[in-house]
Amino acid sequence: MAGYQFALLGDPVEHSRSPEIHRVLFELSGLEGDYQTVRADRAALSEAVSDLRSGVWDGLNVTMPLKREAAGIADILAPQAERSGSVNTLVRALFGVEGHSTDGTTFLELVADERFDGIDGPVFVLGAGGSCAAVLAALAQDRRVHLAARNRAQAEEMARRFGAEVVYWGATVADSLVINTTPIGMGGEMLPDGVIEVAAGLIDLPYGTETTPAIETAQRLGRPVADGHEFLTRQAMASFALWTGTEVGFDRLWAALRKV
Repeated sequence: MAGYQFALLGDPVEHSRSPEIHRVLFELSGLEGDYQTVRADRAALSEAVSDLRSGVWDGLNVTMPLKREAAGIADILAPQAERSGSVNTLVRALFGVEGHSTDGTTFLELVADERFDGIDGPVFVLGAGGSCAAVLAALAQDRRVHLAARNRAQAEEMARRFGAEVVYWGATVADSLVINTTPIGMGGEMLPDGVIEVAAGLIDLPYGTETTPAIETAQRLGRPVADGHEFLTRQAMASFALWTGTEVGFDRLWAALRKV
């Protein structure tokens, strides 16, 4: 196929809505291209980056569990990516492959959105992977951040890097903006008891064909929310702009996706 060639690498990737979102981005921008999902390990990522350098690919997205590996492979890191040590977007540039964290910029956009106005309590992040690093790199300098993960040692290492405060898995943080960066909810699981009930708002990254229990609970309680579909859409917009130089407004894209 003529036009741009993009791909998402990670494991799992079969559930991803990224190809659908980019198909609509191509339509709205008037550009031609294709977006594929590739189930990949570290070796496959390294090979794909070589193909990006040689022009086989025009841009790559990276998801779990390869975001840290992508940061190590990139020749140049954008500020957010360098701070987080996490890369989800790879761009071929004049002086090599650039690594970006459109996760980080998307978190900043969402937290600043008017629906979350008035939430001046702490941010409570669940998880300790690449997406968590992007949250902390984006927010920890300006907000008080609590962090909980089932892997306590990993959470403590992450907290030391970014100045967050570790709490135990299962703890609750009153009046917080909860950001769930774990896969919990993708298969219908609920977050630990009380986390949503005492929160002031929720950004929930997992998504599937059904609304996650955490989003359902937050909506029932009247809390402002942003779900994984919205997060992915905003992240995809930012990646597309880096690769093509073309920006498509969120409202326009969101409305078009609802018709798909």
